Amino acid sequence: MTAAGSASSLLLGEASGTDLATFVGRAQRVDPDGSARLVGAGTMLAAYASPVHGAGGPTVIALRVHSLLEASDVDVTVPLVALADRFARLARATGPRELALPPSQPSGVPWAGLSPPRSGWTPVGTLAADVVADAARRGSEEITAGAPDGSGAAAVARLRALVWGRPLVDDDATVPAGAAFVLDAFGFLMASEDVQVHAHGPWRRLTTSRGYVLSRSALL
Repeated sequence: MTAAGSASSLLLGEASGTDLATFVGRAQRVDPDGSARLVGAGTMLAAYASPVHGAGGPTVIALRVHSLLEASDVDVTVPLVALADRFARLARATGPRELALPPSQPSGVPWAGLSPPRSGWTPVGTLAADVVADAARRGSEEITAGAPDGSGAAAVARLRALVWGRPLVDDDATVPAGAAFVLDAFGFLMASEDVQVHAHGPWRRLTTSRGYVLSRSALL
């Protein structure tokens, strides 16, 4: 095993290893060429992924916190495909899992350079789960209809930025519809649980018992 604080590997328990693998798998489904940022703070690991960013639209980041068996101060951004490959190798492992991190970090991941606040959030309201789910569904349908097979990458990116940059609800322009998409895509929504909304400057944090979505509108 590597020493605590090593940036070359992470020591995960069986449950947290499965949980992180699920997070990476969901991130890869909606952003196959994307990356994840992994930040260690003692025995806690924050995993970030952003399937909505760029093209003049909002930045929306999924966040889930996992426990580590050894303390780490790692802060790396790694390709999702490389992480998924490493989890595939560990698929049959039971008990503690040592996750070897990819040796190189990708360039050109501007969202990973952002640092959403860790504290100082102010509660500003709640959103009903069915409202969030409906916004995610309608946005996905609009993008599918407006970007058929063969559409250019730039055109698709502009459409996604337009659709996911709209307000999630009409009376609050500070929470983009892209936050609904990310909550749904990462499995953070539950029909029986309202989504808690917190604010910190231009940032909004949507919280459920399953995870967090951080968003910053391009309009703010």
